[in-house]
Amino acid sequence: MEWFTVLGWFDKIFWIVAIIGSGLFIAMMLITFITGGADVDGDFTGDVDLDAEGGGFGFFTIKNLIAFFTIFGWSGIAAIENDLSKTWVIVIATICGLIMMFIMAGLFYLISRLNDSGTLDVKNAIGNIGEVYLVIGANRETIGKVTIRIQGALRELEALTDEEELLKTGSVIEVIDVTSNGILIVRKLTNNK
Repeated sequence: MEWFTVLGWFDKIFWIVAIIGSGLFIAMMLITFITGGADVDGDFTGDVDLDAEGGGFGFFTIKNLIAFFTIFGWSGIAAIENDLSKTWVIVIATICGLIMMFIMAGLFYLISRLNDSGTLDVKNAIGNIGEVYLVIGANRETIGKVTIRIQGALRELEALTDEEELLKTGSVIEVIDVTSNGILIVRKLTNNK
């Protein structure tokens, strides 16, 4: 600790910010890896977390502020070691910290865009072609099932038809509508379709 005691007050501030910021940054990264990337902002963000709902471009988050102070401290120390004036040290450290905040916010924004809720929107089936899996009664008499590709996955969904005759297993169908409770309305595709 002798080296620290001989430093001037200006140098000490940057060393303290760099060491505390680095410690918090390492802790944040460990927590992120341990929790599998879950949101560690939690209750600690208070009024500082201005993330937009739904994973928007959040700039003033705890993660970004920790990154700012870490880079602010270390770039300030580097500027001091290059014998720059105090004004230039503060300017360089602030610019470097802000650049790091933009990088972190951009990365978390891009990562949040990779997330897929996995929620099936049955309306995406309209216009898709599938196959009858379980017989569908004519004129909406009985509910059957169809296999159809929706949102990149093959699904088995309940279906009704307005056709005059029942749709047998293996019949090729097209989804023309979806009821309010998520049942597909299908029609049989003819050979000349």
